[in-house]
Amino acid sequence: MNYTIRAATKNDMPKVLNLIKELAVFEKEPDAVEVTLTDLEHDGFCENPAFYCFVAEVNGTIEGMALVYNRYSTWKGKALHLEDLIVSKAMRGTGIGSALLDKVVKYGYQLGVKRINWEVLDWNTPAIEFYEKNGAHVMREWNVVHLNEQAIKNYISKL
Repeated sequence: MNYTIRAATKNDMPKVLNLIKELAVFEKEPDAVEVTLTDLEHDGFCENPAFYCFVAEVNGTIEGMALVYNRYSTWKGKALHLEDLIVSKAMRGTGIGSALLDKVVKYGYQLGVKRINWEVLDWNTPAIEFYEKNGAHVMREWNVVHLNEQAIKNYISKL
């Protein structure tokens, strides 16, 4: 299979958004995606981008993406967060996921980060096995904590 892994452009964001929606369906949260095409185009390509994105292209069609952003660890220093690594259902098992992860790790290395981190659902056994096979440590004893938009508003209203 011939594919290219490259930096995403603003013009790629419609397909990136489609992949995000495909992932939401896979993760049993089909209505959870609130980000818009306008958000992605602005937030990723403004003067101070909120994220950096790589895409996997097969015969001129984007079939995968990895979206990352900078973090800072009080224990380690500079870190990179992999928000999502998505390969279209039709292209899973072709090596595109590995190539995208390779690109993310090389990017993190070039940035001089001390850690690259991300989350994975506990029931997504194929992804967990893929990450562990590639040297990642899945920290099952940690819980992810989120304050969603409404929870933020509720919190602020109590201040």
